Amino acid sequence: MNRFWFLFKSTAVRLSALYILLFAICAATLVFYVTAMSERLLTNQIREAVQQEVDQVQRAYDAGGMNLLLRTMERRARQPGANLYIIAGPSGDILAGNVASVQPGVLDEEGWTSLPFTYQRYAESGISRRHMAVANIFVLDNGLRLLIGRDLGEPEAFRGLVRQALMIALAIMGLGAIIIWFGIGRNALKRIDRMSDASKKIMAGDLSQRLPVGGSGDEFDRLSVSLNTMLGRIEKLNEGLRQVSDNIAHDLKTPLTRLRNKAADALDTKDGEVRRVALEGIISESDQLIRTFNALLMISRVEAGSVAAEMSAVDLSAIVADSTELYEPVADEAGLVLTSSIQPDIEVQGNRELIGQAIFNLIDNAIKYSSDAEGHGDIALKLLRRADGICLSVADHGSGIPAEKREDVLKRFVRLDESRSKPGTGLGLSLVEAVMELHGGKLELSDTDPQNQEKRGLTVSMIFPVNSSPRTR
Repeated sequence: MNRFWFLFKSTAVRLSALYILLFAICAATLVFYVTAMSERLLTNQIREAVQQEVDQVQRAYDAGGMNLLLRTMERRARQPGANLYIIAGPSGDILAGNVASVQPGVLDEEGWTSLPFTYQRYAESGISRRHMAVANIFVLDNGLRLLIGRDLGEPEAFRGLVRQALMIALAIMGLGAIIIWFGIGRNALKRIDRMSDASKKIMAGDLSQRLPVGGSGDEFDRLSVSLNTMLGRIEKLNEGLRQVSDNIAHDLKTPLTRLRNKAADALDTKDGEVRRVALEGIISESDQLIRTFNALLMISRVEAGSVAAEMSAVDLSAIVADSTELYEPVADEAGLVLTSSIQPDIEVQGNRELIGQAIFNLIDNAIKYSSDAEGHGDIALKLLRRADGICLSVADHGSGIPAEKREDVLKRFVRLDESRSKPGTGLGLSLVEAVMELHGGKLELSDTDPQNQEKRGLTVSMIFPVNSSPRTR
């Protein structure tokens, strides 16, 4: 019983029950309406048939008098399915006819009976079974009363048949509705139980759990898919938070230790020049820490979607051109050549500041790691439309990144061993990946020159979707 009431709390079940009730009411109303109209039609046809009979009997009386009238009525009364015929005296006593008795008072008024009346046939004498009929009563010249009527058994049988069919149909419909209701309800309860079990595990801390998806595409599946997507996002954010915590504990410990040592040196020394150098080192280390935390804050903002509302149409061609112009002197100072190949009038829907920051990070990494042993190299920026989207790539000819380590370098604070000697936080590519995820795109890493094992280089491609629509949060 408790499961039944729990099932009835479901909105879908309540709506189904309401629809069944409304359908039953409409069906019953329609059936009763059709029955009444059909009964009225049959009654009108009966009245017309009786009126024609009255006219024929009246003509027989006018033509042959009482003798012809009696012979006509006797002949018609013996026919199968004959009408009702009664000849009564002025006082209402039945003198002749095929009816044993009629309801009292029927023969007192002339014309059509206002309501159906009861009568009894000769063969049913002594039986209490009642029959209903309508009749037309008229008075002859000699004062005799003539009743010609028709039994209403056919309309009553029709009405009973229709009502019986209605009851059977409603019973079948109700039984089928209960069976379907019970089946759907049990299935819904089982799915809710499975979702509840998964939810309990998730609330217990197991974010790897997912709500079951049946594959039917109904509202339960759509809800499960949406919640699973949200859980995946939460799991990723928690994993990122855990990684950040671990990386901060490891990677920021060293600069903080250096910062403390420099502060201790500045405090212990009395030499002004040494103190100045120590303080400059403290400022430099502090600036590096500030840049690290600013990058972490930016990544967190991007991944949390707090800048999603700032999306607008952005001229990507112009941003790439401006970035190339801005970094050309920096590349030239590093002994590098920065070139660009830009298709004009390429627009995307996005955040100009974040896209610009991502491009700056890629160019800065390329300048930092692409110089060859002689201090010469080149960096190429390309922007073009492809079948899979809009591709913005930054290619260098440095040592590159092995394929097995490319997923690792996208994580926060991860730096390859050979790059530890260069300044940086290990957050540049993490920020770029977060920006592309926000814009509904993806980040691809590949070799610039796969044939050159020593200087394979690295090409980082930002692939924006064709529709350029940002990810909805």
